[in-house]
Amino acid sequence: MDIHLSAAHWVYLAGIVVILVTMALRKNIVVPAVVATLLTAWVFSGSIVTGLSSIFNASLVAADELFNIFLIIALVTAMLGALREMGADRLMVTPFRRVMRAGTSSFVVLAIVTYVISLFFWPTPAVPLVGAVLIPVAIRAGLSPMSVGMVVAIAGQGMALSSDYIIKVAPGISATAAGVDADGVADKSLVLSLIVGGVALGITYVTQRRTWRTPSPELLVAWENKADKLGAPDDDTAAGDEFGGTRPAPDPAPAPVAGGAPTATMVLDTSSIEVADSPKTLSAKTFAVLVPTAYLVFIVYMLLGKFTTAVPPLKGGDAAGIVGGIAAMLLFAACLTNDKRACLESSSRHIVDGLVFAFKAMGIVLPIAGFFFIGNGDFSARILGMPEDATGPALLFDLINAGLSHVAPNAFVVAFTVLFVGLIAGLEGSGFSGLPLTGSLSGALGSAAGMDPSTLAAIGQMGNIWSGGGTLVAWSSLVAVAGFARVPVLTLARKCFLPVMAGLVLSTLFAIIAF
Repeated sequence: MDIHLSAAHWVYLAGIVVILVTMALRKNIVVPAVVATLLTAWVFSGSIVTGLSSIFNASLVAADELFNIFLIIALVTAMLGALREMGADRLMVTPFRRVMRAGTSSFVVLAIVTYVISLFFWPTPAVPLVGAVLIPVAIRAGLSPMSVGMVVAIAGQGMALSSDYIIKVAPGISATAAGVDADGVADKSLVLSLIVGGVALGITYVTQRRTWRTPSPELLVAWENKADKLGAPDDDTAAGDEFGGTRPAPDPAPAPVAGGAPTATMVLDTSSIEVADSPKTLSAKTFAVLVPTAYLVFIVYMLLGKFTTAVPPLKGGDAAGIVGGIAAMLLFAACLTNDKRACLESSSRHIVDGLVFAFKAMGIVLPIAGFFFIGNGDFSARILGMPEDATGPALLFDLINAGLSHVAPNAFVVAFTVLFVGLIAGLEGSGFSGLPLTGSLSGALGSAAGMDPSTLAAIGQMGNIWSGGGTLVAWSSLVAVAGFARVPVLTLARKCFLPVMAGLVLSTLFAIIAF
């Protein structure tokens, strides 16, 4: 297929290169993303007015696409704030302490639970469930917030979503585009996803162990007090000390801070720790049971809808909406219990606090996502101000297709080319949008390279979903994981890069040899 690359294509490609280099240098990429958006729109349209307006439009489109994640983070955070006032958050996690006593056990339980829930219901509803119930337990057990974020992202957004073995939307798209049987793609994707996830979790375990600390309730209090730090610059100095990054901190003593570099917001009041860790009120005990029970009932409802006809199955974004709705109702009930007279005011305050937290933590993602959305034909028309019935340019996919003409028909080269195409297609932050491209490529090149097209389709699916599904790019659903773990999303994406890429390379080699 002969594709003509315009000047806008090359400007967009240059923007991608600059952003990747900036990320490699551990610098913030908002300014390069905004400038690249301006130049791409300007060159494509020939109008500086369109270029300037695209800066606003790109962030607006990104906000429209990602606001559901922001809202879930805000509502669950607001609910946890109300529970924290009565001390129910400490009681709620107490039963899990019997299993999640230390770093290793917490690491394993967190990975297994996240994987199982995400496999059945996709990561969108899984992350809030894990964030509300298990993440605080893991923090108290000594896991660093960055470790928690990496485990949840790898097990849910990566390992479970990349195979999509239960719901089978991803294998269906890949197989249809490749012209092969969906079950064959699904089976191979499951094996490859387990290899990638196993390698990534193993590397994460080895590299993050030095950031873990002795279990203590002070760790949980310190972590909760660090919400305001999410607006800090995205570098390893901030991330390492504030969020359990590269440098280990000493085990927490009874009095001092449990987190590294001393800052004003991290000074702990031991009296508040004692009260928070030993709540005795009936309301705290009631809500400590009510919150997990409510989400457990929701999980049972989803299972019944999926495997029986007793209740109607959930569709589309219903699951995520119900998670947020449950959080809102529990928030109102907790505020009414805490203070009947001021419940209306306190409910509003907690919601505002949740929204502020969500945007402080994740707002940086919007202009970055906007740049990659301008390369997607589904969004570019809106960003460029084109008429509603107009078809926008698919700059990213055009660049990928143009480069495919240089691929040699060799099994090794073709397999890694399909993987690379999947990774690049995932840069726009949508885990499934590149599957038609990698599937079509697999069907076209499989026979010439002497490989089963279903194997190539599974490889491309790995690259696309592990990249755009929420482990390697910060403008994807990784924002939800970072929000609940309370770590900088750009740092989380950077920390996941080496473990995930190592897993992808090894899984591709396995596919070439075994399949």
